[in-house]
Amino acid sequence: METFQDHYASMRDSIAKHLPGADMQLIDRAVEYANVKHQFQKRKDGSPYIIHPLAVAEIVAEMGLDIDAILGALLHDCIEDTDASHEDIEKIFGVTVAELVEGVTKLTRANFSTSEQAQMENLRKMFMAMSKDIRVVLIKIADRLHNMRTMQYQTPEKQIKKCQETMDIYAPLAHRLGMQRIKWELEDLSLRYLAPTAYDEITSYLKAHEEQDEAFMRNIQEKITQRLTGMGIRNKTYGRIKHVYSIYRKMQAQGKTMDELYDIYAFRVIVDSIPDCYNVLGHVHDLFNLVPGRFKDYISTPKPNMYQSLHTTVIGTEGIPFEVQIRTWEMHETAEYGIAAHWKYKQGTGAGSEKDFEWVRRLLESQQDSDAEEFVQSLKIDMFDDEVFVYTPKGRIVSLPAGSTPIDFAYAIHSGVGNAMIGAKIDNRIANIDAKLKNGDIVEILTSKAAKGPSRDWLTICKSNQARTKIKQWFKKEKREENILHGRSSFESEMKREGLPLSALSDPELESHLLKKLSFDNWDDMYAAIGYGGLTATKAVGRIRDDINRALKAQAAERMPVSPLRVRPDSDAVLQNRHAVNGVIVEDIDSCMIKFAKCCTPVPGDAIVGFITKGYGVSIHRADCPNARNREDPRQAARWVRVRWAAEEEKPFETTLELDCITRDGLLLDVATVMTTARVRVKELVGKDLPGGRSTFTVRFEVKNVNELETIRQKLLNIRDVTGSRRGQN
Repeated sequence: METFQDHYASMRDSIAKHLPGADMQLIDRAVEYANVKHQFQKRKDGSPYIIHPLAVAEIVAEMGLDIDAILGALLHDCIEDTDASHEDIEKIFGVTVAELVEGVTKLTRANFSTSEQAQMENLRKMFMAMSKDIRVVLIKIADRLHNMRTMQYQTPEKQIKKCQETMDIYAPLAHRLGMQRIKWELEDLSLRYLAPTAYDEITSYLKAHEEQDEAFMRNIQEKITQRLTGMGIRNKTYGRIKHVYSIYRKMQAQGKTMDELYDIYAFRVIVDSIPDCYNVLGHVHDLFNLVPGRFKDYISTPKPNMYQSLHTTVIGTEGIPFEVQIRTWEMHETAEYGIAAHWKYKQGTGAGSEKDFEWVRRLLESQQDSDAEEFVQSLKIDMFDDEVFVYTPKGRIVSLPAGSTPIDFAYAIHSGVGNAMIGAKIDNRIANIDAKLKNGDIVEILTSKAAKGPSRDWLTICKSNQARTKIKQWFKKEKREENILHGRSSFESEMKREGLPLSALSDPELESHLLKKLSFDNWDDMYAAIGYGGLTATKAVGRIRDDINRALKAQAAERMPVSPLRVRPDSDAVLQNRHAVNGVIVEDIDSCMIKFAKCCTPVPGDAIVGFITKGYGVSIHRADCPNARNREDPRQAARWVRVRWAAEEEKPFETTLELDCITRDGLLLDVATVMTTARVRVKELVGKDLPGGRSTFTVRFEVKNVNELETIRQKLLNIRDVTGSRRGQN
């Protein structure tokens, strides 16, 4: 078991190495304070809780952060888990440390696995914390890294949840902050639990070929070092195997096994100056054969996360391709620790330069007019996706999300350019405004003073949230009357679709309450917001639907004080023993037509209710079906009837399962094999790839009851890379 003394000594060594001259008395005071506050707490492995803050502080010290950040790391769980308060910490350790601890506490309380609305609010908190003091998020990343290193002590359910959250939020965040070493470790640790079989296969293969790989890398390293040293270029050259998750993604993308995968070696050459970098590049291309199209210059065109390096892929005499990365020492620090590396070169607080955090400011600005789903989606595009670099006709470099169009480019230049755009040229040729831009394209925007402004279609064409926000702002400002008409039409259509009367909007007692719920002063403002895209009609109606239904129910009760029919779970005691049709008995109705609702596909064993349709008999729903939630609506209460399954029925019933999966070759065959082995009749099996290496499978099949369904569900969940399931729709 890990001991306090071991972690304390390791932390002190790290601080002495990365922050010489630090006030160790102050750090010891924080260690003692945290130890007292956490004295009755234990880690999952039974070790003292204080080991966790010590480990997080060591990671923060390795990042090269200052003493305030180290103190914040030592105390980061005190407000969350103990009786310590913000005021206590501020009094003893100062305002800055207290603010850091408070900021980390707020992020710890964020739950990224909930609804889109909650996810949006929690991500907003993270970016607000980032723009105020980036060290808050750096401490939180260190906290997550140590938790991932000790994930073996968690339950399987928590392992999956935390690892998926790490892959969705923290690894991309570390990438966006330029912290490649931490990003790689987070990805590898997550893969260990999300795809354990693949992880074990890759690590076993690497271990078995370790001696062979080291010999190859030693040979290449010696060739490069000898050439550069002979030319008088000071350098540090070393090779490495690409990390496990990177290999896993290559295998998935290329459909290859480890034996067939060659491009898994990478070499780094670190030199003293930028001219040396380009000089080394020439020598590498002289020593080895260049792979065409695999050279990237991130020195002249840095990534938005400040990453700089020359990348080239070459082939040696063994016929094995490998990547060579060439950079200066300062570039290397930035590549390893990203924004955190700036503490090694700058004195002062964690504010950083304005340029360093410009992307954070853009994200905060661009989400002001977004609803929850749109903000989370745009965040994944603007923050987590790869970038494409294009040029203006004058040679200015513009960075955009991959897949961007000339519309995105125009609004990245200036909102006035985008609003006046009538066309575009790519590499001096007329191009469509929805053309996908590629690295190195020279883009020219054609404008006209007579332009009528952006089209609403542009909102679906553009890729960046920055462009989408500016287009919405134009419609908001320039087309209010048109927006009101467009928004009113959409809203009223949605009201009718939901079966809600438009008269409810003019009810004087209800109107003010509904507007307050929607956060608007009047209906025209809301219609305008829907019209320019700041709010969807579906969202607006969804926010007030329950309030309108409650008001209608109250009004109906006043006119006719008779309690509506309440549908209870089916029971033999309350249902008459009628004739069964299709395996279902309906109370008070004998031999009626029965159909099973496609929205929830009930099977014997499910709690069910019935709805009398117009001309199609009784539709059978699961009791927990979303479409059965309105069965106490006074306008439809009489059409809901009590039903039950006929015990003697053994006929098959059709149902659907939807599976969440990690994409890999052969997964469809594995699912089909399980269904065949289970001896059920499969009506449909469809797979669909999603972004981020995810997939969904929809299986429509027949079962006799819910017990058989659950048995098959468990067998499907036991398939490698199947991560979840839910009842679906036919």
